[in-house]
Amino acid sequence: MSARRAPLALALVLAPVTLSACTDGGAPRDESPAKAGPVTVIPGLTVTPDPTLHAELPADIRSSGVVRVATDVPYPPFEMYESEDSKQITGIDFDLGQALGARLGVRFDFQAQKFDGILPAVEADKFDAVMSAMTDKKARQRSVDFVDYLNAGPGWLVRKGNPEGITVVTDVCGKAVGVQTGTNHQKLLEQRQDLCKSKNLPPIKILSFSKDSEAQLALRSGKVVADYLDEVTAGYVAAKADDGAAFSTVTGRAAVGEYSASPMGIGVSKNSPGLKEAIQAALQSLMDDGSYEKILKKYNVPGIAIPKATINGSLD
Repeated sequence: MSARRAPLALALVLAPVTLSACTDGGAPRDESPAKAGPVTVIPGLTVTPDPTLHAELPADIRSSGVVRVATDVPYPPFEMYESEDSKQITGIDFDLGQALGARLGVRFDFQAQKFDGILPAVEADKFDAVMSAMTDKKARQRSVDFVDYLNAGPGWLVRKGNPEGITVVTDVCGKAVGVQTGTNHQKLLEQRQDLCKSKNLPPIKILSFSKDSEAQLALRSGKVVADYLDEVTAGYVAAKADDGAAFSTVTGRAAVGEYSASPMGIGVSKNSPGLKEAIQAALQSLMDDGSYEKILKKYNVPGIAIPKATINGSLD
């Protein structure tokens, strides 16, 4: 699917990071407390803990030294595996999670979980948080609180050269397109059906997949003419898959349709009072000292940065 980068240099870690790619729930809170210390998150970026922010964490997280984080893998460049045969998670969300954990003096333990099962797992107390390029939506705020951290719109991933000639959103009316189940993009596609109807065009044939990598396989095989996903991920996959020979992207409001500027958020359990405020404060500190920007620049996406960490910022 996409080329993988070399393993992260994680020097002076709080504790050994054990990341399991499970889909049946998070680990119990039985780890030994982490010993706080500086963490080299990426080359050239070492984050030190802030005792004041650590004190804001819920008592059980301070005791265990671990924040259990759910993520849907792969969804590059936000979350992916370091290699095809590895279960070590990496990506924007992982790196940012390690920086947040370092600033808070704990460890963010990432575990793989299917996207449409993430919120129920958090509500069942299997995870404390979600970092999975999840759009902050009012409907999702019933399940978790969001600390907003990025902003990006949707895009199309198409076969190299855009053979279907998709330039406006109605070009996919009557055609099969792929999308990941349970995502905001699926909801947006369903809304596009009204546009097709208003133009007296046949409806879009929406095929949903449990993982975006499956939608990409469907695109390769010709089962769908396009994959509707985050524009950042579309661009990353197009650049990396088969060294750029497999896919192209189509972006811009004319092509993807109208959408609200809903930010991406770190979903935080409502059963952990104080955690969202601690994460918000830690994120803002990383924004203020330039650490946040360094992580985004590593993945060549500084344009998706937001200036301030907010809680539940979505208006729809």
